[in-house]
Amino acid sequence: MPTTSTARPMDGTGPARRITETASAAAADILRRTGTAPCLATVLVGDDPASVTYVRMKRSRCEKAGIRSRHVALPASVSTEALVETVTGLSQDPGVHGILLQHPVGPHIDERAAFEAIAPEKDVDGVTMHSFAAMGFGLPGFVSCTPGGIMRLLDEYGVDPAGKHAVVVGRSPILGRPAGMLLLQRDATVTYCHSRTTGLSSIMREADILLAAVGRPRFITGADIKPGAVVVDAGYNPGNVGDVDFDTARERAGLITPVPGGVGPMTIAVLLAQTVEAAARALGVG
Repeated sequence: MPTTSTARPMDGTGPARRITETASAAAADILRRTGTAPCLATVLVGDDPASVTYVRMKRSRCEKAGIRSRHVALPASVSTEALVETVTGLSQDPGVHGILLQHPVGPHIDERAAFEAIAPEKDVDGVTMHSFAAMGFGLPGFVSCTPGGIMRLLDEYGVDPAGKHAVVVGRSPILGRPAGMLLLQRDATVTYCHSRTTGLSSIMREADILLAAVGRPRFITGADIKPGAVVVDAGYNPGNVGDVDFDTARERAGLITPVPGGVGPMTIAVLLAQTVEAAARALGVG
């Protein structure tokens, strides 16, 4: 593991581009063999500017990769029942191969019920309980895209989690928790931390791999980092700021992901790759 005084950035743009190129070639092959292009349906509730931007970006990347995009926009006032009905309809539509429900969906909606309306074979964002269980047991299935992208990024930079102490700061069911399970599957020793963790700084300083997924800008500083540690910043806050104070962290870490340009591109690349994989399975060419 690197022990230099200034960390080497873990750039995600190059690996994400290669993943996307592979997915694009596979999508073209599926279209050639079946006459059908892989299709990702995106569902957006309301008009939150950040969510609108994320969905637009994902749809644009899909189209560039040869993946057809179907978009469903619902008002912020939509009920849980109506949202579940919409998602269920997409799950039953043979022309749709993957479903992305942009979150958050609003405090009045049962988000989990909406996620569970996604058929497991179309859960290309890895948000259902079925996908969570598959990640936990190491069974075939779709991984949560950000954790999956993180694992691919670690591989890209030669970071083997086996035997390492990985500390995950955050316990989101679609980020922190599945990231820890994927690290555990790779033989890391995993510690989960969160807002009620006592002695958080001292625990973080023990981490060989520190994964920040707490959702608070610049929450983790250089003083919280073990010299030479691998620091993965999965946070994205207003102003293009991560959960890690990059300037102080890079003076102690060995490897560190920048924000933007680190984990973010990998997340979208995994989404595209899993959509193409879902299409291949559905169309019998996988």
